Amino acid sequence: MNVVVYGATGNSGKEIVKELLARGHKVTAVARKVDSLEGMPEVTAVVDDLSNVDKTAEIIKGSDAVVSAYAPPAGDTDALLGVTERQIAAVKKAGEPRLLVVGGAGLLEVAPGVTLIKSGYLPAEYLPIATSHEKALGILRGSDINWTYLSPAAFFVQGERTGTFRLGMKELVADAKGESRISFADYAIALVDEIEKPQHERASFSVGY
Repeated sequence: MNVVVYGATGNSGKEIVKELLARGHKVTAVARKVDSLEGMPEVTAVVDDLSNVDKTAEIIKGSDAVVSAYAPPAGDTDALLGVTERQIAAVKKAGEPRLLVVGGAGLLEVAPGVTLIKSGYLPAEYLPIATSHEKALGILRGSDINWTYLSPAAFFVQGERTGTFRLGMKELVADAKGESRISFADYAIALVDEIEKPQHERASFSVGY
């Protein structure tokens, strides 16, 4: 498959690119700065900041799927909302490849009807980005494109590629000790599995150990 990965130089983006390449997919890696991609001749590196719908549409045209691992500036997390709207517009203009979004954990439920955001357990410094992700998911749900939103566990961290994890829907996935975590590498497996064998089209789901 031909897959375009936005945010390809970030923590999750790098692992998603590696996973796609390991499975033989053609990858276009997109970021604001692509210097770190120069040592990867097997990918097509492209510069884009997601500020122009026409440019983004041209980059993703002809692809089978687009992955957005975009991370907004810490001081302006709601920049994610405009980016999401422009990605939707670009997908429509490019012939509607599937859009898969690296989401947030804050909107997942820790008890029936109680999200991590509303639980009071989420540290204050994470509330802005968590709330922005919740709004962005609302924008995706209101669109008519083929989207998928994958939320990681509460702790989304560096770690080994184990290939062993569990999927959920709207709940925060936690282990028997109540710990909720997933490595970037194992998250990448779950996302690429979804690209290859769609199970959650126009839906959100979650992953954790």
